[in-house]
Amino acid sequence: MLSMATEAGLEADDAVRRLLVAGLPQARRLATYMLRDPHDAEDAVQEAAALAWSRRRDLRDPQAVEAWFSRILTNVCRKQLERSHKSAHVVAPEPIVDPNGEIATERDELDGAIAQLRPDEQVVLGLRYGRDMTVSQIAALAGIPEGTVKSRLHSAHEHLRAIIDAGRRRESETVR
Repeated sequence: MLSMATEAGLEADDAVRRLLVAGLPQARRLATYMLRDPHDAEDAVQEAAALAWSRRRDLRDPQAVEAWFSRILTNVCRKQLERSHKSAHVVAPEPIVDPNGEIATERDELDGAIAQLRPDEQVVLGLRYGRDMTVSQIAALAGIPEGTVKSRLHSAHEHLRAIIDAGRRRESETVR
């Protein structure tokens, strides 16, 4: 007969293993939305998966494995954004060509603006729009109060608006 601790550990192992097999595509989408780069997202997912496996015995509730892993992934993405933000120099993003062969300038403009936001603003936008999470879900996942989530979302929207407006002003001045 297995001890309760051993049984709980095996249940956590199984829950994490199932998540890592089935949940990686969704994790890649979330990380790509937050990091705005598929290669960086793949690195973040791999790092989060390795961390999740090494910390699998810390999982208290195997039923909450998705939220637990999402928190690990979100923290990995936030740290990656902070590292890149400190050493970043803003470069105009490569234009995206849509299936009709036209340059998607609005999407480029938004991607460039998001890249200039603070890492915490990028994370809440990624969770809100990339994962379609509610404020309360983001708060629970990020481990912060709902008011902080609302404040960061508001701040991110204001900063996006200011960055886009400034870019459009610069563009219109160079056209003259």
